Amino acid sequence: MKPNEVVPLLLTFNEAPNLPRTLGALGWAGRIVAVDSGSTDGTREILAADPRVEVLERRFDNHAAQWRFGFEQLRGTPWVLALDADFVVPGGFAAELEALADAADYDGFEAAFTYVSLGQPLRGSILPPRLVLVRPQLVTVEQDGHAHRPRVPGKVGRLRERFHHDDRKPLATWLAAQERYARLEAGKLLAARPAELPLTARLRRRGWITPWLVPLYVLFARGGILDGRAGWYYALQRGLAEALIALRLLEARAGHSARKETRNP
Repeated sequence: MKPNEVVPLLLTFNEAPNLPRTLGALGWAGRIVAVDSGSTDGTREILAADPRVEVLERRFDNHAAQWRFGFEQLRGTPWVLALDADFVVPGGFAAELEALADAADYDGFEAAFTYVSLGQPLRGSILPPRLVLVRPQLVTVEQDGHAHRPRVPGKVGRLRERFHHDDRKPLATWLAAQERYARLEAGKLLAARPAELPLTARLRRRGWITPWLVPLYVLFARGGILDGRAGWYYALQRGLAEALIALRLLEARAGHSARKETRNP
């Protein structure tokens, strides 16, 4: 696979703290497409300053719809590298592309991620591998709670190089996003039949286990305790994210009980 066969696709909304690193790691790319949702923090100016970047604008409704829109614009492209604006492509990525002699046998490639906390790469995290390199003609995208799930019908390979997840936006921005994500995730959990959920989602649905279990897992099973301040910061972030979901679940269940009591005095 040649690097010029791959077009990076970015989703952006107020990503000025992250874009210089993300774009800087794409030196091999001749064309980059960004789908922006009305940024007001200088994101558009950063994108416009890079002559390789084509900016498309679409009002945000959900992540899956944004990605579907972006892939649709690139149907004529052999391969698309799907990147959140806080993903940093590894330095050896272009060389790995050149080495993918059997790429014709695959519809997509997933990558593992190293989480960067307070500017420090961590020993481990709870980030799963993600499908990042796809044939845009074949990919489908579904909304799944607060996240999206891209899928391809054929064979999926695994890239050797690890990507970095490195979000440098302010903590207040992260908190606001997590509150929105918690509402969506709680709705998904409550709408699902428990027996159909994976174990991690069943534990989360109970509402009281994961706010303390996830930070302990991050610190001790994933080595965060050895990463010092950055490891503690990540563990506390994950615990808070789980606590927000638990609060949304409790709120929804309390509302349901109150409605039942109102109907049955």
